[in-house]
Amino acid sequence: MVVEGRRWGAIGVASRGGPLPPGAEQRMTDLAELIAIVIANAQAHTELTEARARVVSTADETRRRIERDLHDGAQQRLVSLALQLRGAQATVPPELDDLAAELDRVAVGLTSALDELRELARGIHPAILAQAGLAPALRTLARRSPIPVDLQVRTEGRLPERVEVTAYYVVSEALTNAAKHARASTVTVTVETADDVLRISVRDDGVGGAGYARGTGLVGLGDRVEALSGQIFLTSPRGAGTTLRAELPLTEPNGVTVNRAWPES
Repeated sequence: MVVEGRRWGAIGVASRGGPLPPGAEQRMTDLAELIAIVIANAQAHTELTEARARVVSTADETRRRIERDLHDGAQQRLVSLALQLRGAQATVPPELDDLAAELDRVAVGLTSALDELRELARGIHPAILAQAGLAPALRTLARRSPIPVDLQVRTEGRLPERVEVTAYYVVSEALTNAAKHARASTVTVTVETADDVLRISVRDDGVGGAGYARGTGLVGLGDRVEALSGQIFLTSPRGAGTTLRAELPLTEPNGVTVNRAWPES
């Protein structure tokens, strides 16, 4: 059995009852080749999973860095400018009403831009997820959803970083899709741990008909989930709502916890 030029093993046969039946040697050769294909496929799957994990990890770290840069750089600079502008506005003489009104419009616009920047930073990588954990972050998502959300989180303590981040984005993408496409009146989100697996379910009562072909969001979620050796399931019959489920293992097959520590902020 030779896999990518490396010999993994060999098959040998001996018989005490006379010659082997016709074609036995060819069948043994075919079996060895089949085993080699299985090994090669397993190797390829492992390498693909590891590559996905590296891509997801790099993307998450990039998002964290951008969020920190926005918070510590651009946001603080805008806050400082807004304070300076309000201070300048307070010194305008009463007879210059037009100038005061113009400064007020600029200040309002600056405050609006700052709010948009904060919202953008939260969408890139929510700070509350790193600071407080999955449950508070999901409660924030539920409050911001335009559709009423029945949220049930049954977990204890902090979960591994990559698991929390993946779970957050699964729920976030599902709520976004429900708001944009489902025409739903309610969404039920359930997150719980059982048997070293985090199980996530997002179910709406909308029009259904969702699928992976409609956009890249669900495809990206699939890559995220599979990078953790997890599984993702979509059920969306037309007229009967949509259910997105994901299962994320909390440990690797060897029993090691999946990336327990959060990085230093």
